[in-house]
Amino acid sequence: MEENITSRLERCRHDMSPSTLAYIGDAVYELFVRTYMVTRYDISPHELNKKTVALVNAKAQAEMLKRLEGMLNEQEIDIVRRGRNTKSSNVPRHTSPIQYRYATGFEALIGYLYLKGEYDRLKYLLELCLSDDSIS
Repeated sequence: MEENITSRLERCRHDMSPSTLAYIGDAVYELFVRTYMVTRYDISPHELNKKTVALVNAKAQAEMLKRLEGMLNEQEIDIVRRGRNTKSSNVPRHTSPIQYRYATGFEALIGYLYLKGEYDRLKYLLELCLSDDSIS
């Protein structure tokens, strides 16, 4: 009998590289931010996109991670550390290597919580990150 995607994720989640967790986390975070924007603002898609882009870049994600300091449990801190320590040879032009590493840690955390099925925790942390519009 073929294994379903949920079973495979459960089996693989523990063995996934921080880069893979960040890959998933990037998509989850962007979808969350887009959803947040359309439910909060009644503006054109072009303006929604500008606000979204301001929140889904490495600099903003590094700031989001700082907002979560002191709020993460040991397991989450470990995932962030692993993501932050992942080597990357392609840092975006307008991002410092340190910001990029912190952003990767943030994305790895988001991906981990999503794949683990901890949706309430994920929603709670992301809402904390977006509760202050000073970035957008």
